[in-house]
Amino acid sequence: MTQAPESRPGHGGVRPLTTVTLITAHFDSVVRHLNPVSLLQGLWRNRNLIRELTRRDIEGRYRGSFLGLLWSFVNSLMLLAVYTFAFGVVFKGRWPESQRQDLGDFALTLFCGLIVLNAFGECANRAGGLIVSVPNYVKKVVFPLEVLPLSVLGSALFNAVVSLIVLALANLVLTGTVHATLMLLPLVCGPLVFLSLGTTWLLASLGVFIRDIHYAVVLCIQVLPFLTPVFYPVSAVPEPFRTIILLNPLTPVVQDLRAIVLWGLLPNFKALGLSFLVTGLVMLFGYAWFMKTKKAFADVL
Repeated sequence: MTQAPESRPGHGGVRPLTTVTLITAHFDSVVRHLNPVSLLQGLWRNRNLIRELTRRDIEGRYRGSFLGLLWSFVNSLMLLAVYTFAFGVVFKGRWPESQRQDLGDFALTLFCGLIVLNAFGECANRAGGLIVSVPNYVKKVVFPLEVLPLSVLGSALFNAVVSLIVLALANLVLTGTVHATLMLLPLVCGPLVFLSLGTTWLLASLGVFIRDIHYAVVLCIQVLPFLTPVFYPVSAVPEPFRTIILLNPLTPVVQDLRAIVLWGLLPNFKALGLSFLVTGLVMLFGYAWFMKTKKAFADVL
């Protein structure tokens, strides 16, 4: 004989208590993963593992190569040369905020956008196959899978830092000055870190269930440079389309990086605060999605 579930009166008659309990437990679990304090505590507990994975990722990428770490910015310099010729020489693009309207200044301004775009693109491009590439971590050992996107982010930020050093040195050679606003660099790059990490968590999870996600990401990365003010100033975009460019979360990062590194201007703190809010929510959602879905990784892989 089966026992009927406990119930209590409600507006619609009788409502099973077991259903209410399951819904409440599911909601509490989601809220727990959306808690930024819980996120930070988990990352702090695994800080040594994150550091080791990041170091191995960086060393493994350049192990056995002739140029070694130089490859971290050779690619950017090659793209910079091509884009500078195309947009600076052929189309004669210039930025109105720039004090010197020459090709060298245009190249540095373009390089700022490429640094941001490459850092985000590297994280997004590797995210889709991140969990699929390590099935042993999923099936055979107890491993905090949520730290893997941190190692990808750390490797991308390492390459970005190398490129930023090259940018600062080139600016010093061309202008003879280093602006004090350069000290705001960690603050300006905060939204880029949040956005990249949240996107990596989300895509790493989706890549387990939807294997075609990598091809969609590659397509988006190819389009992204033309939806971000990398090759052109925002003021050059016609008004009906300018809103689309401004809604891109990478736009304020690119603009503020140019302002503090090249032009010695303070960032737009109002836009920066809004950018922190939006990208912070993206990071929390990506983390919560990853933590809720990782229990099913072993069943799929």
